Amino acid sequence: MLYNFTDIPQSLLSNPGAEVNYKWHVGIPLLSHIHANAGASGTSVYDLFADNGIDFNEKLRRVVYSMNKNDFFTVNQQLEIFSGGFAIGPSYEKNKYLSFGLYQEMDLHLYFPKDYAVLAYEGNRDNIGRVFDLSDLNAKGELISVLHVGLTTKLNKKWTYGFRGKIYSSLLNFKSTNNKGSFVTQEGTNNFYYHTFDLDLAFQTSGFASLVDLENEGQNDWNGKAIKELRKRVLFGGNLGLGLDVGFTYHPKEQWTVTGSIQDLGFIHHTKDVETYTLKGEYTFEGVNPLFPNNGSGQTADEYWQEIEDTFDDLFELDTITKNYTSWRSPKLNGSVSYKYGKKVLKECNCTAEDGDYLNEVGLQIYAIGRPRRPQTAVTAFYYRRLFSFLSGKVTYTADTFSKTNIGLGISSHIGNVNFYIMADNLLEYQNLAKANYASVQLGFNYIFPATKK
Repeated sequence: MLYNFTDIPQSLLSNPGAEVNYKWHVGIPLLSHIHANAGASGTSVYDLFADNGIDFNEKLRRVVYSMNKNDFFTVNQQLEIFSGGFAIGPSYEKNKYLSFGLYQEMDLHLYFPKDYAVLAYEGNRDNIGRVFDLSDLNAKGELISVLHVGLTTKLNKKWTYGFRGKIYSSLLNFKSTNNKGSFVTQEGTNNFYYHTFDLDLAFQTSGFASLVDLENEGQNDWNGKAIKELRKRVLFGGNLGLGLDVGFTYHPKEQWTVTGSIQDLGFIHHTKDVETYTLKGEYTFEGVNPLFPNNGSGQTADEYWQEIEDTFDDLFELDTITKNYTSWRSPKLNGSVSYKYGKKVLKECNCTAEDGDYLNEVGLQIYAIGRPRRPQTAVTAFYYRRLFSFLSGKVTYTADTFSKTNIGLGISSHIGNVNFYIMADNLLEYQNLAKANYASVQLGFNYIFPATKK
């Protein structure tokens, strides 16, 4: 929703080529941009925990079998620590605009491990000969800070373009995305089972080992010490990387606008506090019992998972290596086409405002983010309206992986030189968020001089 909402300075974060028509701005520290979203493509909290008289095991069974390995869970959170910008040039109407800031971001993406879930739920006693695909394990996550500087250039009335350079500092990272392997149980003679693992699994981490060491040392106030350690990594204290954003705004005709941007073309090289856990090779075990108990065997959940953990501790030994690795950011693609109409009528002269001063805008946006298996995409239709000189709003309808009934609303106000904005997606589900497959909210405060006068 923030994309191309140019009343708000943070729109430059999603498109460094967005149009700017103020002299300078500064974000209120820690309050200028707060954003959080979460989604699940194949299920919801309600499906598992609804108080509807259905047994939990039955609800769990339905969830396990209704999802596939391309369904996913995702969480993203951003907090802007500081931000600002100022015009460079003789006038703020035709110039270069330099923007900068530091923000923290958390991004988690986990695909549903279908065969793992079926194996954990059913066990393997009744799955003799079935080959379970262990490549279903696919997940990545990161906690980073981003120091950035962008330059937006208004070339002429038709073209505006911009670039943003980024320095990434990784606080925490994990990645397990290129796994291979299988597991199969076959029945032998004399009631023996043969369990065969063909494994090529890896789980890469950085930033976690030192936090685990703090816990193992029995440190008092571990939470406080861990937070202090993470704060040290916010600015050049962790594993570093580089990134680039590019974007543009183009007016083929006065009332038409075409925009586009690519964000986070970048990487982080992990050299500090790195540990990679691997399981490789072919292992065959035999016994009179299946390795995985059936979920309905009368055990509590804790007993069930403890038995599986004990079995794996007995059978396998993880190899731990401290080899450097590179993680690539998930690039984002944005684009839009829109049409403006309805010029403002000026009371002082009972005439229409100058060219380009329109009250309404309708358009279509596209969004895509790169993910390990396939891009996550969305298409959004929107209507923008300048309600008063100090207030504007944007209504959206989005069709994406999560929902086909996603209605969103965003409001931006300019009272004096203070800008406040708030936006939320999927409003139809707010009456019962437990049923929602997706929810998003963002808000912030800025000081703008002069405030946009429209």
